[in-house]
Amino acid sequence: MSVEFLHAMVRVGDIDAALRFFCDGLGLKEVRRNDYPDGKYTLVFLASQEDIARSGWNGEGRFPAGLPMVELTHNWGEGDYVGGRNFGHLAYRVDDIYAACERFRQLGVTISRPPRDGRMAFVRSPDGISIELLQKSQPLPPQEPWASAPNIGSW
Repeated sequence: MSVEFLHAMVRVGDIDAALRFFCDGLGLKEVRRNDYPDGKYTLVFLASQEDIARSGWNGEGRFPAGLPMVELTHNWGEGDYVGGRNFGHLAYRVDDIYAACERFRQLGVTISRPPRDGRMAFVRSPDGISIELLQKSQPLPPQEPWASAPNIGSW
């Protein structure tokens, strides 16, 4: 099985304060920002200058394998995260999302968000850490039993 670490997601209440902390304080660089008005949230991806240089990424196209990032998620209108709700998930790219989910299912792991779209799924570690699985390259064609499987719990 081949997996690549992609990013760790953290929810932030004040995006400007978070960017001051991570960019001005820690020295990370904003490498991509996506606003989603329909969903009322913004995603900001940050990486260190050293990691960007080491990866050889020039800022164009898809992030290269090996560029570890922090994803800041700002849900518009929400600013108070208590009890660890601000930590979101770890993300990994996998060769075959259906095979990965089947491996987890055989281990007795609940597939919280099945890969109905052939692209993305979520599972939780035994300690409740949310793990996002993303299909390497293009999404796979929808496939049962995943295409019609419901979400279970939170992801």
